[in-house]
Amino acid sequence: MSSEARLYTFSQETKDHLRKFRLTTSRASGPQAVIYKKTHEIKQDEDKVVYKSLEEVADDLPDNSPRYILLSYPLTLPDGRLSVPYVLLYYLPTTCNAEARMMYAGAKELMRNTAEVARVIDLESAEELEEIPKKLGDS
Repeated sequence: MSSEARLYTFSQETKDHLRKFRLTTSRASGPQAVIYKKTHEIKQDEDKVVYKSLEEVADDLPDNSPRYILLSYPLTLPDGRLSVPYVLLYYLPTTCNAEARMMYAGAKELMRNTAEVARVIDLESAEELEEIPKKLGDS
């Protein structure tokens, strides 16, 4: 068992939610996101909201605490095909303390693997969410 798996845990409920979110958003017609935080285990934020816009996500992100954000964002490619990238946004504000930075960094790959995302995008501020459509379109 890897050291990350011993330090950071996911409840079965969280694993089930990750799988359900991944499967149900693959055919979504609009953006969908959920925010996860790390306490003794990695779990969805208390409000259990599925956000329908990046602006809503930005409004709910804390100023001094990291978060993991799962994002399903439908895009129309230049050739007209629909693509629905499923990514992990790793929100690590510059104002958070060193202990929180280390705890979240240590679980980043575990979150990526458990959520089964192909790509991770690092963010230092909520304002960077505005650039996500461009970053996804460039990939």
